[in-house]
Amino acid sequence: MKEIQNGISRRTFIKSAGIAGIGTALAPLAGRDRAHAATPVHAAEVTGVPTRPFGRSGIQVPILSLGGMFDIPSNQTLLKQAIRWGVTYWDTAHVYSGGRSEEGIGHYFKSYPEQREKIFLVTKSTSRSGRGMSSDLATSLERMNTDYVDLFFVHAIRDADTMDSGMREWAAEQKAEGKIRLFGFSTHSNMERCLLDAARLDWIDGIMMTYNYRLMHEEKMKAAVKACVDAGIGLTAMKTQGGGAVDDTTSRELELAGRFLKKGFTDKQAKLKAVWENPQISAICSQMPTMAILMANIAAAVDRTTLSDNDRLHLERYARETFSHYCAGCTQICQSAIAENIPVGDVMRYLMYARSYGDLNDARRRFAAVSEADRQQMIQADYSAAEAICPRRLPIARLMGEALEDLA
Repeated sequence: MKEIQNGISRRTFIKSAGIAGIGTALAPLAGRDRAHAATPVHAAEVTGVPTRPFGRSGIQVPILSLGGMFDIPSNQTLLKQAIRWGVTYWDTAHVYSGGRSEEGIGHYFKSYPEQREKIFLVTKSTSRSGRGMSSDLATSLERMNTDYVDLFFVHAIRDADTMDSGMREWAAEQKAEGKIRLFGFSTHSNMERCLLDAARLDWIDGIMMTYNYRLMHEEKMKAAVKACVDAGIGLTAMKTQGGGAVDDTTSRELELAGRFLKKGFTDKQAKLKAVWENPQISAICSQMPTMAILMANIAAAVDRTTLSDNDRLHLERYARETFSHYCAGCTQICQSAIAENIPVGDVMRYLMYARSYGDLNDARRRFAAVSEADRQQMIQADYSAAEAICPRRLPIARLMGEALEDLA
């Protein structure tokens, strides 16, 4: 078994954590027999979770990023522990929690200003204009008590044509003023096309995209990832658990979880490992609102045992069996087949937040932004053509109806 480079071992982490609940959080990995355990390193070698280069930037980032879509002001201790354990890539956005996410980070930096230089800090703007991004960035910097961010994303694009010459000029200006170090975008929809188009640009530094055990083996996704890596773009994976619009807590999921528990993993840790085993991915961004989730994910990150061929086979088989439970974000296909301008992809994502993430309040808050006119169209629309061409054969009509019932 290989030793961890630039990281702490599972055993060292468990020993050093020393807080309540760690036995429950890490039981699967901690209970592993010696044949499957990660090789420990000496305490003097403890530097944090493993790191990887972020594209051509020359910056090393931890392979685990703290997703900031939770109540950060009330979780200041979690931020402190994240730094202690090497999770120093923090991701937030101007819109997360109505601004409270950034405000929480600002509270932390106000209390511990010396910690700012340790953090690879990312924020995002939903604006598509230079004026709007400048306004959002100014607000973000003020909220977070910092004069720069390490990476600034245009948030949730669906088409790389969004990244036009005006965006390029704006990014160059902000870099020159020292307000941002790197620039790029995040995408939940049409990921492969967005990545391939971005790879042709020489001014995109980083991309965060949906990427998981369901998508990583598809030829279009492999080609898109390779194109970005060849272009020197740093890639951060999100939505790595592969949750979908349908609540798929079925006997098949329980069977999958049972198989991995026997090997010393939870199924969630195995899904993280599947992504990390691709060295082209710089980091995984994971929402970790509790200490237990943070510790479980770190335990998976520092444990260097690789998945076996049989492990991968089980993940791939589960992906096939639950194929129609997952919205892959290829919204250009379904939405082009619906006469009405219904935000199908967004609604699918809100259902995922409610059902896979268990965050019904956030899902309802997001769905509240869907106009009454669009909701009426959701009721009246004919989805049959969209369902017929959906690559995953999702029951779109039923899911739109459930969204109206569950999220309104």
